[in-house]
Amino acid sequence: MGVPLTVKAGRGVRLTPAGHRLAERAQDVLAGLRDVENEFEALAARTRGRVRMSSVQSVCVAVLPAALARLGASHIEVEVELGQTDSHDAHRLLDAGETDLAIVADDETGDASGTANTPLRRVPLLVDRRHVLLPRGHELAGRRSVRLADLSRERWILERDRERLLRRCAEAGFEPRVVTTTDDQATTLGLVGDGVGIALMDGLGLLPRPDPRVEPRPLDDWPRRHVCALLRPEAARVPAVAALLEALRAVAVEQSGEVAEAATA
Repeated sequence: MGVPLTVKAGRGVRLTPAGHRLAERAQDVLAGLRDVENEFEALAARTRGRVRMSSVQSVCVAVLPAALARLGASHIEVEVELGQTDSHDAHRLLDAGETDLAIVADDETGDASGTANTPLRRVPLLVDRRHVLLPRGHELAGRRSVRLADLSRERWILERDRERLLRRCAEAGFEPRVVTTTDDQATTLGLVGDGVGIALMDGLGLLPRPDPRVEPRPLDDWPRRHVCALLRPEAARVPAVAALLEALRAVAVEQSGEVAEAATA
């Protein structure tokens, strides 16, 4: 290098200033090489792939975004081709091989989410409760929970799919007085906040926190929804599918606590 790196010192040698500088730079070079090696090891181990997923709307809104963010933070590259569907149609999609992973919801009554001709693996995610949305200051908002019969005199904002609600209201001894119909959750929250009427919504629909003018309360006598993932056994062995499923499970645990907190805040 044209510059002395060592000089004699007694029976040994010692580094010159140039030698000390080279030793320092060598440590930097070695550290850089280790970083490059670690980066390439991570690249080699990185999970990649595309997953076709079908899900009920509330999971798409409340759980999936956080699950994808978790995957991204772990440097796992999974492209999700998402389709919203109801629980019954999810089985048809799995049977036909048109989806890799389906998120469905069943209630405690055994009101099954369809049937499948293909053996499926079922992975529980969370238990969700139905809530009544009340305008702030409503006389029932002071309760921790509400029963369906308590709502017999209210004006209702209903979804188009209302057969189950009408049946349960009849069992509770009344017919709901309907003022408007919508399937849009944001519209429903706005209508309740403005005092137009009350509505029902699943706990996952409360995330993120709804309109501050709305008071959600758990509906005691409505069956809880068991939200789970369905997939073919062979799909569970695909790294991208397994990674997405694990992220969904982790987020579902976190969201379960947030749903309960939102309902009583």
